[in-house]
Amino acid sequence: MKKISLLIIMSALFVTSVSARHDEDGSYPIRVEKSIMIPMRDGVVLSTDLYLPEGVEGKLPTILLRTPYNKSTKFTIDSHMSKLVDHGYAVAIQDMRGRYESAGRYRVGMDNRNDGYDTVSWLSAQPWSNKKIGTAGCSYAGDVQVVLAAAQHPNHVAAVPMAATTGYFAEGRPWLAFDGGAFELAQTAGWFIGAGSQVFYGPPSWVDRQEWFRSDAAALYEQAPKTDFAKYASQIATLPLVDLLKRSSAPPTEYQNFVTNKPNEEYFKSREWLTESDTIDVPSLFVDSWYDYGVAEALDLFNIFQKNAASANSRKNQFIIVAPSTHCAYGEASEQTIVGERDLGDARLDYLDIRLRWYDYWLKGIDNGITDMPKVQYYLMGKNEWRSANQWPLPDTQYQKFYLSSNGQANTRNGDGKLLVQLPTDEFVDSFTYDPASPVPSLGGQACCTGSDTGAGGYDQSEIEMRDDVLVYTSNVLEEGVEVTGRLEVVLNVSSSAMDTDFTAKLVDVYPDGRAFNIQEGAMRMRYRDGYDKSLTMQPDEIYQVRLDLHATSNYFGPGHRIRLEVSSSNFPRWDRNLNTGGNNFDEMIWKKAHNKVHHSKDLPSYMLLPIIK
Repeated sequence: MKKISLLIIMSALFVTSVSARHDEDGSYPIRVEKSIMIPMRDGVVLSTDLYLPEGVEGKLPTILLRTPYNKSTKFTIDSHMSKLVDHGYAVAIQDMRGRYESAGRYRVGMDNRNDGYDTVSWLSAQPWSNKKIGTAGCSYAGDVQVVLAAAQHPNHVAAVPMAATTGYFAEGRPWLAFDGGAFELAQTAGWFIGAGSQVFYGPPSWVDRQEWFRSDAAALYEQAPKTDFAKYASQIATLPLVDLLKRSSAPPTEYQNFVTNKPNEEYFKSREWLTESDTIDVPSLFVDSWYDYGVAEALDLFNIFQKNAASANSRKNQFIIVAPSTHCAYGEASEQTIVGERDLGDARLDYLDIRLRWYDYWLKGIDNGITDMPKVQYYLMGKNEWRSANQWPLPDTQYQKFYLSSNGQANTRNGDGKLLVQLPTDEFVDSFTYDPASPVPSLGGQACCTGSDTGAGGYDQSEIEMRDDVLVYTSNVLEEGVEVTGRLEVVLNVSSSAMDTDFTAKLVDVYPDGRAFNIQEGAMRMRYRDGYDKSLTMQPDEIYQVRLDLHATSNYFGPGHRIRLEVSSSNFPRWDRNLNTGGNNFDEMIWKKAHNKVHHSKDLPSYMLLPIIK
């Protein structure tokens, strides 16, 4: 206890001044207090940097950002954080437990409720604080905001969770590491190799942690172990999957736990993520994007925060903005916003102004009208304009079935696969061979952290559509434009020669010039077809009806465009390959080819269900 008290006293003495900002430009000089060791209830100390505006009259409102990605660089790479200090806010940036300068053991999805709560309590108790704390941050830093919201700290009065859905336990999608039971390999393994280390170098126990990290000597040492991403990339297609990071010489991580546990196993259920049963009481402004993982779950969170609000004030003050960008890339929009290779027009939005007004309203009590904005603001891709509504799903959504049809030759985009709005009368079967040794390659989509330049966004799928193991179903040329905004689903009647296999689906917008841009995609590992708590085998050539969740989007298919659906059994390395044996996949080195079929007829219709906005 004496050591903790000494640390708090010392923290008040360590003050530096940043003089690059001048009062003449309307901003405040910044006083920085580095590496304050804030004690948690279990005695573990978390390193926190404070950025305080000098010359502000009265008590300060505070913006808290908790990060696993090194607090020492966060302030300099996120220009919005310095703008908040200029605007009269104290900014606190903290290394999460077990990361960089903070003590304790790092575990994905653990300790953030108590650690976040205790940090808010500490900040609220400071003599300069007005006791109103807002939170900020994207990705993992958004994740911990929704988890903190579930802790209901009375001084946590406003949140801006951006790309925050890894903090929400969605059925079958813990940490967004699975899609229909298929393991999100490129995203999950890519994150663990790049940022999942449980080892960080610091002082021995007999050296004062705060003194060490404030010393010049600490700056001479690398805190995080170096990783060889090139080696990892060269290993990603090798087996067994469970040893991928070991073969890549990675430091200890929780990757093995993620790849070896089933989507609904106790390992994932025991994490401290927010669930549908949690109560929250903080006004929140969610931000997400159509080419990011978990966008459907972000919209679910928007509804959950309203439904489970502890007060009317919280219930009526939930908002969401959905941009067209990839992961956390909202600020990269321009007059000609390119997402992947897809031109999505002028998608600019003044996120800084919106955030400042949001915080000003809740933390400073400035009545600036920010809560009068629409509850839902979304970018309609293809039409390339911002739209708004006050609820999700959008009012008057009409769901339209687009039926799969062919004469049994839907393979490749040169085949005879069609999408029809009327139920087909003929009975045909489309078949293909899925070989795990030669999977359909990933190109764009909804992911992050893959390490690939083409791992997310919109890309022309035309070359992929020439593969014989890709079934392609295309509508007639549209005479009138069609807006598709909402949740997407594909229902397939399928059979296979394998005990277990995957089926994948991808919604595509075919431009008049033939370019085919991916819009959304989803998968189903057949063993989970009746739920993630079961693991079922398939009988050879028996027909099963399965539903593939294609999550959510907002896309305008303009006149002259065509709507297309691709169906296959792989999308690698985004999803791990099903080896078709019925085994674990993660510890196997032998695979089988699967002869897979899609059935479509009047009695066994296969279709895509699209939310049409008239």
